[in-house]
Amino acid sequence: MYPIQLVTPMAQDLTDFGFESLQTPEAVDANLNTEAGTVLLVVNSVCGCAAAMARPGAKLAVQGEKRPSKLVTVFAGVDTDATEKAREYLLPYPPSSPAIALFKDGKLVHMLERRHIEGRSAQIIADNLKMAFETYC
Repeated sequence: MYPIQLVTPMAQDLTDFGFESLQTPEAVDANLNTEAGTVLLVVNSVCGCAAAMARPGAKLAVQGEKRPSKLVTVFAGVDTDATEKAREYLLPYPPSSPAIALFKDGKLVHMLERRHIEGRSAQIIADNLKMAFETYC
């Protein structure tokens, strides 16, 4: 577990932008186990690729006309139980932080693992997500 004063600004980077922080397994279920609509989930992290690529890329992506109806986030290493529950919805993908996933009608339809995020610019992440939004949102 990371000190709360360290992670608060990293979490607020998304919540101040309109992402809902899911801090319990029940909140994850309530938001991802839905039969209608689209949900973008960001598995947040303290790592540099989350700060430089994942969070900025997700924020850029949702500024377009096509976007998910709901934006949510869990914080790996902080919201441990919620992150574990979210990762159940991300199967068969292995645990990854950061990660960005798009759900449509309760089904995982697009996934960016750390290996898809690391070493790429925020704009490349955003463009990838925007293509998924065009298809599914």
